[in-house]
Amino acid sequence: MNDHDAIGPMMAQIGANARAAATELATAPAAVKAKAINAGADAVWSNRADIIAANKKDMAFGAGKGLSPAMMDRLMLNEERIQGIVDGLRAVAGQDDPVGAVVEEWTQPSGLHIQRVRTPIGVVGVIYESRPNVTADAGALCLKSGNAVILRGGSESFHSSTAIHECLVEGLTSAGLPADAIQLIPTRDRAAVSALLQATDHVDVIIPRGGKGLVGLVQREARVPVFAHLEGICHVYVDADADLEKARRVLLNAKTRRTGICGSAETVLVDKGFFDKHGDILTRDLIDAGVEVRAAGRLGETDGTVAASDDDFGKEFLDMIIAAKMVDGVKEAVAHIRQYGSNHTDAIITENDATAAHFFQYLDSAILMRNASTQFADGGEFGMGAEIGIATGKLHARGPVGAVQLTSFKYLVTGDGTVRP
Repeated sequence: MNDHDAIGPMMAQIGANARAAATELATAPAAVKAKAINAGADAVWSNRADIIAANKKDMAFGAGKGLSPAMMDRLMLNEERIQGIVDGLRAVAGQDDPVGAVVEEWTQPSGLHIQRVRTPIGVVGVIYESRPNVTADAGALCLKSGNAVILRGGSESFHSSTAIHECLVEGLTSAGLPADAIQLIPTRDRAAVSALLQATDHVDVIIPRGGKGLVGLVQREARVPVFAHLEGICHVYVDADADLEKARRVLLNAKTRRTGICGSAETVLVDKGFFDKHGDILTRDLIDAGVEVRAAGRLGETDGTVAASDDDFGKEFLDMIIAAKMVDGVKEAVAHIRQYGSNHTDAIITENDATAAHFFQYLDSAILMRNASTQFADGGEFGMGAEIGIATGKLHARGPVGAVQLTSFKYLVTGDGTVRP
C-alpha cells in the first residue's frame, strides 16, 4: 500500500478517535477544560523557540512557492505573535463555559417545565491555509465548547502547526483529557482534505478558513455541513456627513493595518458630498501609504491612481490595493455593496444618525460597523477570546465563530406524572 492508499484508513481512524473523544469531552467539567487550555498556553510559551524554528522552515517553503508578501505575513511567527497566541488561549480559557448554559426557560400550561440548554456539536473539522495561529484558536475554542476537533492546516504552515499542536496535546494530557480531543492530520496529501469533507459518519461540521479557492472547494465537495465565508469583500462608505479626521484614520487602518486578513477593506465608496467638501484627500492618503488605488470616475483624476476596471469591484485583493468609487448618497452606496459585497463586513463613516440607521437597516452583512475599522471583524476584538472563522451564512452561526457558536442545544423537559389529554 502506498502513502496515498493509506489516507482512507488513516482518516477513518482519526474520525473514530475524534468521535470517542467527543463523547468524553461533552461531560468534561469546565475547570478541567480551562486547565487544559491554560496548560497548552504554558507549553506554547515554553516552546516558543522551537515553534519559531519550525516556522522558519515554513517561511522557506512559502518563499519557494512564491507566496505574496501578504501571504508570507500571514504565515510568519515571531515572539510577539506567539505572545498573541498565548494571550488568545488564556482569554478562551477564562471565558464562561457555554456547555450546559440555560438559554431559555419556561413553564407550559400543561405543567411541563422546559429548558433550552447549550450542548456541544460533537466533532468539528477545520481546514485552513497559511495562518498557523488558527491551530491554537481552533483547538482552544473547540475544547472550550466540548467538541473534538480534526485540524487540517495548509501545506505552507505544516511545521508551525505541528509544533503548536504538540503543545495543545501536552495541555490535554496534563489535565487528564484525551489526546485525541485535538488532532492534526499529519500529512500534506490533499486526499486527506477530500476524506475529511466526506466523513459524515465522524464529523458534524466543517469550518474552512482561507481564501476563495479553499472555501469554494469545501462548499462544492463537502457532504458534511459547512460554516464559512467565501470572500471578505469589505467596503468602507465615507458619507457626506463624515468627520474628516475619523474618515482618514479609519480608512487607512481598514486597508493597511494587515492587508492579508479577511477584514481588510477592499473597496472605498466616497460620497459626492464628502468629495465636494474635502476633495481627493482620502485617495491621496492611500497613495502616500503605498496603496495602489484603482479608481473610477472623479476619484480617478488624482495623480497616482490607476483606472479601475469592472472586475476590480467585488474583488478580494488581500494586498496593498483598493478599489475606489464615488457615489451619490447612502442609497447608491447600499446598492453598490449589495451588488458587489460578500456579506462579510461593511462600514460607514458618518456623524449622521439617520444615515447610519439606513445603512444598518438596508444591508445584511454579517458585520456592519459605524466609524470603526473593518479590521475589527475578529472574534478576539468582539470579546470572544479568539475565533475559528467568520460565517456569512444565515443558519446556525453568523459573524465571528467563537465557543458559543460551536454549540447546539437540547431541550430538557420536566413534568410531574404529566400526561397529554
